[in-house]
Amino acid sequence: MKKLFLPVMAFFVLALSGCSSTIDNVKKDQIAKDAQVAKTAFINSSTNLDELFQKSEGYAIFPNVGKGAMVAGGASGNGAVYQKGNLIGYAKLKQVDIGFQLGGQAFRQVILFQTTKELERFKNGNFELSGNASAVAMDDGVAKSVEFRDGLAIATMPKAGAMIEVSVGGQKFEYIPLN
Repeated sequence: MKKLFLPVMAFFVLALSGCSSTIDNVKKDQIAKDAQVAKTAFINSSTNLDELFQKSEGYAIFPNVGKGAMVAGGASGNGAVYQKGNLIGYAKLKQVDIGFQLGGQAFRQVILFQTTKELERFKNGNFELSGNASAVAMDDGVAKSVEFRDGLAIATMPKAGAMIEVSVGGQKFEYIPLN
């Protein structure tokens, strides 16, 4: 338990600390490449995500989100934002949780926007996901159907780590346009 405490708390502090609203160009290229790998993984793990990617107005893919917790938890990651399949910018994800939780994990997340209105809300910085947002959790090799609810479809896919969690929290996003 002692061995887990310091890494988890260090991650928690880093995840919740402020960071700049920029992402350097080298990192942007890697995020875009990782987002394409994550998109393929999502499509291969779902019976209908390929169709939703094609029908959606846009989507934000967070290929590498790190999460750590010991009672209170936090997560953060960078992602790529697409409209009609074209890269239009990048985004930062921050998450805070409170409740019974312990451990650390890495996961992928995709948010698909059914309408221009939802995508614009995301781009304008007025976008948060509460703890009760409905996300489909995907495991490797499991085919699950994903559906739009209230203009959004959300899926997460674990990558590594272990976490025990019964918590509430939310995610906040920051959009950074191409330039």
